[in-house]
Amino acid sequence: MSKSNTVLKVSGVSKRFGGLQALSQVGMEIEAGQVYGLIGPNGAGKTTFFNVITGLYTPDEGSFELGGEPYRPQAVHQVARAGIARTFQNIRLFGEMTALENVMVGRHVRTRSGLLGAVLRTASFKQEEAAIAERAQELLDYVGIGQLAAYKARTLSYGDQRRLEIARALATDPKLIALDEPAAGMNATEKVALRGLIERIRGDGRTILLIEHDVKLVMGLCDRVTVLDYGKTIAQGTPAQVQSDAKVIEAYLGAGAHA
Repeated sequence: MSKSNTVLKVSGVSKRFGGLQALSQVGMEIEAGQVYGLIGPNGAGKTTFFNVITGLYTPDEGSFELGGEPYRPQAVHQVARAGIARTFQNIRLFGEMTALENVMVGRHVRTRSGLLGAVLRTASFKQEEAAIAERAQELLDYVGIGQLAAYKARTLSYGDQRRLEIARALATDPKLIALDEPAAGMNATEKVALRGLIERIRGDGRTILLIEHDVKLVMGLCDRVTVLDYGKTIAQGTPAQVQSDAKVIEAYLGAGAHA
């Protein structure tokens, strides 16, 4: 595939915490429009890798390209500006703010008026704020919770809070949206709805990196999958290739995963 079609290319990432080698020469290449899965058993290093990509951890070594341009994930806000938006396994919303306000916060990554405009309440600031609110409402509608715009985030159901977090991530107009265990804690009905939402996001041309414990969800959604174990890549490929890989079966999936 041509380089221009590659959204994220990560090569040779290593990370050590004291005496623990958490990652060793890990990489992946995500093409535009893909849902890319990152899986592995507990302690495999997938959360560490995810946190390196999204700027929470600084890698000891490794190279990163986003949209064909080199970038260095050194801080979460810099990564968001570069074009990667993420959600968290433990939901991180502003509980006392409304659903609409939470999405507006995400949108401010792309605003122009700045602090002075906000303080002075300039005409351009007010115009931009109105546009931000309108876009935030559109995104709430998009993820299926538009009717909850005025509700405080903490009052929403668990599944709706997950949807709100995805709406806030989309508000940054990301090149890549990175979802950290989005199905965690969801019941079967909520998982079906989540899968539908992820498929809709992909269908609209977005590129998604998915870290998830639910193997069935990953294998049903993803175009390609990377499997980590003990901080190393043990398999990469399509879901079918990964599911039939002997190392993966031994390390993580088990015989029952083929069902």
